[in-house]
Amino acid sequence: MVDRDVFTVIGEPTRRRILDLLRSRECLVGELVDALGISQPNVSKHLRVLDEAALVRVRVDGPRRYYTLDDHGLRDLDAWLAPFREIWADRLDALERHLDETDKED
Repeated sequence: MVDRDVFTVIGEPTRRRILDLLRSRECLVGELVDALGISQPNVSKHLRVLDEAALVRVRVDGPRRYYTLDDHGLRDLDAWLAPFREIWADRLDALERHLDETDKED
C-alpha cells in the first residue's frame, strides 16, 4: 500500500513537473531550475521531498547532482493504482464494443 504522504508529495504541481522532466532522462539541478523557472533553493527543496518519498534518486559527480526517477516509489504507486486500471479497462472495453456495434449499424 502506498503511504498517504506519497499522494501529498505528488499533489504539488511543481513536484509533478519535476517528475515529468525526469521521465526522459536524468537532469542536473541547474537544468531543472532552467526548465521550471524557479530558484535553485526551491527546486532543491522539492527534490529533497521527492527523494524522501523514494520518487527520485540522486547521483553525485563531484559538485554536480544528477536526479533521476526512482522506480521503487513509483512501483508502490503503480500497485495502488492497479485495481482502478481494471475498472477503467472494463469501461474502455465496453466503449469499444459499443463503437464496434455502432460502426456495423452504419
